Amino acid sequence: MTVYIVAEVEVTDDTWVPAYAEKVHDIVHKHGGKYLSRSGNIEVLEGKPHPNTLIALLAFPDATSAKAFANDPEYAPFGKARQDGSNSHLQLIDDTDIAGTIPYLAKG
Repeated sequence: MTVYIVAEVEVTDDTWVPAYAEKVHDIVHKHGGKYLSRSGNIEVLEGKPHPNTLIALLAFPDATSAKAFANDPEYAPFGKARQDGSNSHLQLIDDTDIAGTIPYLAKG
């Protein structure tokens, strides 16, 4: 079952960004994942804006692969740098429909 990591990031010290941007996508790919977006073009359509500088959306073939990426020792120093230089929220979601009314999604 496909899963997604939604990363909401408010950069507070951008010194970590160049190395992260250069190297982390290779670690994502190592675990079967790919970036669907890594964008700072955020337009709030409804609700109070979050102080995000960027939002990234990553897809993985399953939760095991996504968690393996997040816990990869090769990723650890990049994750620590991101945590130290930002306010971040990483969330894991699957590709289900909690209401069960969308026919092309599994009921969640």
